[in-house]
Amino acid sequence: MEFRLLGSVAVVAADGRELPAGSAKRRSLLAMLLLNPGAPVTVERLTETLWDEEPPRHSRTVIHNHVSGLRSLLTAHDAPAAGVELVTDNGAYRLRTPDQAVDTVRFDHLVTRARSLDDAAQTAAALRQALALWRGPALTGTTAGLPLRCAARALEERRLAAVEELARAHGRLGDHCAAAGLLHTEATANPLREPLVAHLMHALGRAGRRSEALDWFHRTRRALAEELGIDPGPELTDAYARLLRTDAPPSRSEATPRPAVPPGRSDRVPPARHPGDQEPPDRLAFDPVPPTRVPTVGGLASVPDQRPAPAPVSAPAPAPVRPPAAPAPVPAPAAQHTPWPFPRRPRGFAGREDELAALDRATAAPGAVAVLTGGAGVGKTTLALYWAHRRHQDFPDGRLFVDLCGHSPLPERDTAAVLRELLLALGLPVERMPATAEAMGARYRELTAGRRMLIVLDNARRSEQVRPLLPDGDDCVTLVTSRDRLGGLVTSDAARPVPLAELSSPQAVTLLAATLGPDLVAAEPEAAARLAGLCDGLPLALRLAAARLATGPARALAALADELADEQDRLDLLDVEDTSVAAALALTVQHLGEAAHRTFRSLGAHTGATLDSRTAAALAGCRPDEAAAALAQLATAHLIVQIGRDAYTLHDLVRLYARSLPGDTDTQVLPRLLDHLLNTLLTACAAAEPGSEPCCTLPPGTRRPAEVRPFPDRASALAWYAAERDTLRGAVEAAVAAGLHDRAWRLVLLQWPLIVWQVRDGWAPLLEHGLAAAEADRDPGAQSRARALLGWVLLEEGRPDQALDHLERAPDLAARAGDGCAQAVALVNHAVALARHGEHAGRARVNGLLLKALSLAERAGRADLVALARQHLAHECLAAGAGEEAAQHAARGLAVAEPPFPVTRRVVLQTLYGRALAATGHPEEAARHLGAALRTARAHQYEEGEAEAGAALRALSAGGAVAGAVAPAAAPAVVVPGTAVPATAPGGPAYARPSTYPR
Repeated sequence: MEFRLLGSVAVVAADGRELPAGSAKRRSLLAMLLLNPGAPVTVERLTETLWDEEPPRHSRTVIHNHVSGLRSLLTAHDAPAAGVELVTDNGAYRLRTPDQAVDTVRFDHLVTRARSLDDAAQTAAALRQALALWRGPALTGTTAGLPLRCAARALEERRLAAVEELARAHGRLGDHCAAAGLLHTEATANPLREPLVAHLMHALGRAGRRSEALDWFHRTRRALAEELGIDPGPELTDAYARLLRTDAPPSRSEATPRPAVPPGRSDRVPPARHPGDQEPPDRLAFDPVPPTRVPTVGGLASVPDQRPAPAPVSAPAPAPVRPPAAPAPVPAPAAQHTPWPFPRRPRGFAGREDELAALDRATAAPGAVAVLTGGAGVGKTTLALYWAHRRHQDFPDGRLFVDLCGHSPLPERDTAAVLRELLLALGLPVERMPATAEAMGARYRELTAGRRMLIVLDNARRSEQVRPLLPDGDDCVTLVTSRDRLGGLVTSDAARPVPLAELSSPQAVTLLAATLGPDLVAAEPEAAARLAGLCDGLPLALRLAAARLATGPARALAALADELADEQDRLDLLDVEDTSVAAALALTVQHLGEAAHRTFRSLGAHTGATLDSRTAAALAGCRPDEAAAALAQLATAHLIVQIGRDAYTLHDLVRLYARSLPGDTDTQVLPRLLDHLLNTLLTACAAAEPGSEPCCTLPPGTRRPAEVRPFPDRASALAWYAAERDTLRGAVEAAVAAGLHDRAWRLVLLQWPLIVWQVRDGWAPLLEHGLAAAEADRDPGAQSRARALLGWVLLEEGRPDQALDHLERAPDLAARAGDGCAQAVALVNHAVALARHGEHAGRARVNGLLLKALSLAERAGRADLVALARQHLAHECLAAGAGEEAAQHAARGLAVAEPPFPVTRRVVLQTLYGRALAATGHPEEAARHLGAALRTARAHQYEEGEAEAGAALRALSAGGAVAGAVAPAAAPAVVVPGTAVPATAPGGPAYARPSTYPR
């Protein structure tokens, strides 16, 4: 058992389950005990913690109740066996825990250990392990009492100190970009924390980004003046002065270009140091600002700055600015003398032949600009580099690669800084560097004109970030990668978009084989395919899964797939060292606007993979037009995929990440979604079965959505049912889990049009869920409808004994609920089941049940149920040779089966009537009705009805006995919770469907 304070206060059982710790006050009491592990905490101290103002008169009793509740919780989960004990100690309370059972203790231990280590890499690893314990602001979910506020602030100070020490360790390793990225996030959140900003300035300066470091100084100076009315302190001004003094040429070791490193890794080569170099005490070690570097992946390759060293500056005042020298023409260096750094060819690349061909086409035009777009982790940079290496001979004048940090832990790159680096790479001496970004851009275009070069602008976020970096001339090709669509670049510069989607299942398996080895994948092909599906075909996720498998104790694909199948752990498992799917997605989400971010967070509660603006509006609690705008932004950022007009799909990993985001305590997200689905289901029912009445009403308190999806016809309603089947199943499971049983059984029963249309398509588990929810809701009417529909499905699946058990109980449940319509449906279903499988049920009993159902339907004024009962009475009479009686029932059924009732019902009744007429010696009239049924079925693509009417006509022409064409045991029926569509004619399948809806 362990306890967590670094984030939401939580108690975690030995099996990893988070236990229900109770209300905010109970969590606050627990937090105060855990902040003093093993030490007594007085009632007075707990009172001060739980009530910031005057405590209630019975505060001691409240505290005692909370202690008792905590003690019960701990005892129920074998806390004593784990060494956890909550005891009373002379009027105080003491919580004894094993060493390191509390995450704050583990955090302090790891930080202390890190400080004792001499090796920078080990120090960084220990600090990363310590900081990984933080899951959000400390003591989240507690009350706002003063003791806990002070404790939370103290814990935050310890966290920030650890962050600063980790940045120092990165600096010692020479990974200044990583240090800057780490500190940038914290400085943004704590803009008035001067030591933190000073450390960030040091890191940026050492990473060669002095302009950004100086910008941080001026930004912080303004904030201090505006908010506190003070000037920067000595630590900040000292950092500023050091940046201004640093203009010396690099040492030989510093001027040597560092090799480029592969994506996702950092250049860990520490910079060369002189024996006399010392780090300033209690701050990041400061080296002279390195020379400007040409960007590569994971680091910057040095380009020496040839300016002479200026005289030392002793004062912190800025050095006088010299006007730049006028630019002079610079001859383009020969290709063989310009070895510009470029990232190496990606390893383990597989597939993507179609996308590579698309890149070939997109870059074929003169001066082509191609934009490779896709979501986080889909492999844009890898594909761009692979293509660049495959086509390197087409660019004899060189290739340049720039990471624009559009979606990165690091700040977005400044245009002037990027242009300066590009110009240096193109051979422009520093002393001839233009002074402004506009002049740099002009010089850049001048130097690229006439060259055959490839410019890769990686990780762009905005079109305006890219435009100044586009080269000139017809011989240069620019390849841009971005998580956004960059439509502005398409408009202004004729850029050719090349969308990059997730890998197909075979491609994903190929990537696993390329990463793990073909033998391992070939040994478990099914597990490999399953693993590919669980990773959503995302290359980053697949590589992370492969890394976990390759470095873990077991090398079984099936075992890893089983672990990933648990949605609670999937994102955690796809996290290896400093790379994770969640981190990649976070870099996209952090750039969303407020509305899009709120909508994205709410998508975590969605129960399916597809959605539209109405569904998103229900989830986010906003208007559909606002949701549509937010969805468009999410699609532009490739967090969701647009698959049609107002139709989007959401991958599981993205949905799980959205679910993991800290929410705004909106507890109504799921109820809003369920109510939206219920309203949509009612509308779909009305369109799929016109003329029928709803099988249920909405539960009390149901919200009416701002807009409900319209269904113009039956086909569109059935298509929606089929498309949303998984979403609706997930909604039922979510409703049951949340205890919303009144919603759960309605979500099941309102799917009856598709269930009877595709009755043999595995509906039993869903209906069993609905029955259980109806029983939990103690609604006998709902239980009757669920049993009637479940019984019919089981009957069609060839399980008559189970079916009859449900069908026999359904009528009595409906009678108990006083629901005559449900009782009529249940009686029809029971009668037809007995006719087909009741070994001892005679015709009299079957007809008796049907006649009782007919009486109930007529009494309720339900024409649809009257037609259904007469349809089956006609069928039974035909099977028994009672042609006249069958004709009467079929004719009366036809009289009420007029529009807007479904045409399929009329086809079945008219076919039955024609057969009855033929059986009673009226062949001409029988042929007329059978021909009409045939033409109607054909016009509405009702294949089974067409086949039955055609068979009856052929039998009539041959002089056969039409009435006896089908044995009584094959008599079909349709089972519906509130109404029914007709079955096919005797002998046909037990449900009616057009050919466009295969089962």
